[in-house]
Amino acid sequence: MKYRNLALAGAMAFASAAAHAQSSVTLFGLIDDSMVYSSNQKGSSNYQINNGTLSTSRWGLRGKEDLGGGLSAVFWLENGFDVNSGGFKNGGDLFGRQAYVGLSNPYGTLTFGRQYDFVVDYIAPLTAVGQGFGGNFAAHPYENDNLANDMRLNNAVKFGSVSFNGFKAGAMYAFSNQAGAFANDSAYSAGVSYTHGPVSVAAAYLQVNNPGMGAGGAGAVSATDKDQLTTGSRQQIYGIAAKYAFTNAAVGVSWTHSSTDDVTAIWPSGPNVTFGTPASNVKFDNFEVNGRYFVTPALSLGASYTYTVAQLTHTTGNLDPHWHQVVAQADYQLSRRTDIYLQGVYQRISGGGGVFSAQVYNLSPSSSDSQTVVALGLRHRF
Repeated sequence: MKYRNLALAGAMAFASAAAHAQSSVTLFGLIDDSMVYSSNQKGSSNYQINNGTLSTSRWGLRGKEDLGGGLSAVFWLENGFDVNSGGFKNGGDLFGRQAYVGLSNPYGTLTFGRQYDFVVDYIAPLTAVGQGFGGNFAAHPYENDNLANDMRLNNAVKFGSVSFNGFKAGAMYAFSNQAGAFANDSAYSAGVSYTHGPVSVAAAYLQVNNPGMGAGGAGAVSATDKDQLTTGSRQQIYGIAAKYAFTNAAVGVSWTHSSTDDVTAIWPSGPNVTFGTPASNVKFDNFEVNGRYFVTPALSLGASYTYTVAQLTHTTGNLDPHWHQVVAQADYQLSRRTDIYLQGVYQRISGGGGVFSAQVYNLSPSSSDSQTVVALGLRHRF
């Protein structure tokens, strides 16, 4: 009896160890902080400490459990925070960056929860914003195309395929969660990407109906977590991008378009632009070229240029502002997980009409038609 109990205990211990080996939970994160000089913020130069110049500081948990037969359960919980204050980002939500659970198999992954759209997943990684070297300060004016992933979709059901000979595709739908108002503050997105050798191309589409207008913040894009990019009726974002990778360098191009009908505010939680009466429409087109060169495996130089043209249609008069934005960066990897960077951004606007400004990402706007920003920062991943 004694030996049988010992054998049973040993078998249970082995089974427990095997089950543990088939499951994993990982703690991950990133901290990015920098010293920033701005030539003009509301009429004065400014020196400040800035959280998330390249990458927003975050931590999270991700996990996977093998269910057998090629099927796995997956989850992702991710929090955004300000390293300088210790406070939560995303309106104070605990897991305001992403929070989802799902199933994966050899063909793709189906997930449910708060997630990114396919403009973020497929187009952004081919731009200076999403490649990690340009980062947030390389975002296009007013983050109008969401390449810096400031907007997430709540209540989302999402499927993304694995790569089939370099081809990937995905689609998602985010529910309004409102009885009798199925389409109010709902959203959907789809995208495709293809990689063959050194060439990568992608295209994606996102539409949000009445962003931020869901009752009690329960819609696909919540106003309470300060993630909406505009307020109005229909918001559309779409674009294409391509990148070519050499042995120690890469060049890329992208075009993105965004528009919102009956718009009342642009990036209300960031550099806010509001209108006394709703404008009929606002449109942005962003044309970007970017490149990065590795001088050594540790030292890289990156640059991008973006030309943005917008059109505002309003009863008080129409505007056609234009922005030129240049980004230059040097980055040095102190280790696999830690790097230091020096980045400069110059932005110039014409035709703003006192409504639109020169403004790098979420910094205070310039009182003139240009703004120059220099950042020296440290980034650590864990």
